[in-house]
Amino acid sequence: MTLATEQPAPTLDQLLARIADIRPLLEKNAAQGEADRRVVEESIAALTDVGAFKIAQPRRYGGYGLPVRAMLDVSAAVAEADGGTAWVVALSNVCAWLAGLFSRQAQDDIWGANPGAKVSGVLAPTAETTKVDGGRRVTGRWYYNSGSWHADWAALGIPLTDERGEVVDQGMALLPRTELGFEDTWFVAGMRSSGSNCLIADDVFVPEHRVMSVPPAIGGQYAVDAPEEDVFRAALVPVLTLVLAGPQLGLGRKALELVREKAPRKAISYTTYATQADSVAFQLQLAEAALRIDTAHLHAYRAADDIDAASAAGTYPGVEARARTRADTGWAVENITRAIDVLLSAHGAGSFADVNPLQRIWRDSAVAARHAIVLPAVNYEVYGKALLGRDDQITPLV
Repeated sequence: MTLATEQPAPTLDQLLARIADIRPLLEKNAAQGEADRRVVEESIAALTDVGAFKIAQPRRYGGYGLPVRAMLDVSAAVAEADGGTAWVVALSNVCAWLAGLFSRQAQDDIWGANPGAKVSGVLAPTAETTKVDGGRRVTGRWYYNSGSWHADWAALGIPLTDERGEVVDQGMALLPRTELGFEDTWFVAGMRSSGSNCLIADDVFVPEHRVMSVPPAIGGQYAVDAPEEDVFRAALVPVLTLVLAGPQLGLGRKALELVREKAPRKAISYTTYATQADSVAFQLQLAEAALRIDTAHLHAYRAADDIDAASAAGTYPGVEARARTRADTGWAVENITRAIDVLLSAHGAGSFADVNPLQRIWRDSAVAARHAIVLPAVNYEVYGKALLGRDDQITPLV
């Protein structure tokens, strides 16, 4: 099935301009989304209308098929309004990209009748499967499924078993949301509006064309050999890792903006400074935070450009290059969290007032920074082992 699009895909600059136009609405709904522990539907509708969920959807279904750099920039722009909403945008886009690595038949299942379908996902194979004629029967629970309130499909990790029931491989399966149960489990300190709840499968049949083996995909063997867009040749783990830095970039930028704007009007209590802007100590803190945020952008963009250049050239990066993307992601995230800490200290105790968006930025960034695949110390170790050519790598996800 091939679907023609009525209009050409917008450029990244056009998308960012559209997001800027709806930023006041996203900001208005941020507190309500946090209280509801899900993004307000008005915000989802507005983001859908401007195309924020089509960044990495194949163009044959009306998507934009844009490069990885665009995924970073779009989620970062949304994060300047709200971190939880940006997380949903980032995860929905990367899961749409992931679905684009499956067979064309699987892609038709998702978008053939509904080009606007959204996809969520969890890589961890927290399930049991039984091999049957034509596919597999799947039972499992997948926690922290970001954007689960808004998804039409889910890409879920599963163990692949043989006829004797023994696990022989790890896979990903695409399941329609209508065949999945749901448990509201997302009670956390930050990223509350991401709605990262639990999806449940109870003996659901998944046809073989909607199952993908993960190890070959890690090495660049995807179901579609000749994709229509370069991005669907991009390296699996680097993409899945790096996109999680996007919301952090926007959170860091917004925190800097808020503190910088208040500095000429906010005094430093119990000192002779009439404004923070007069204080050399404050100036040094502001400069450090700004440079850390710049550093995060430089490393995230370097990684994105490496991924995009390789996919455009039709090459697949080696282990060391892929490991560096994990390290770049960890380095970017670590610099953003440290920058936000510096900014909150510089701004003062008022940072933590409920009415101050800085406290939500701080909590959202801190929670997102603890996602297992972006943990800085883990990612540095992955990269260090790759640099040394060691054979005791701590994860296959490189």
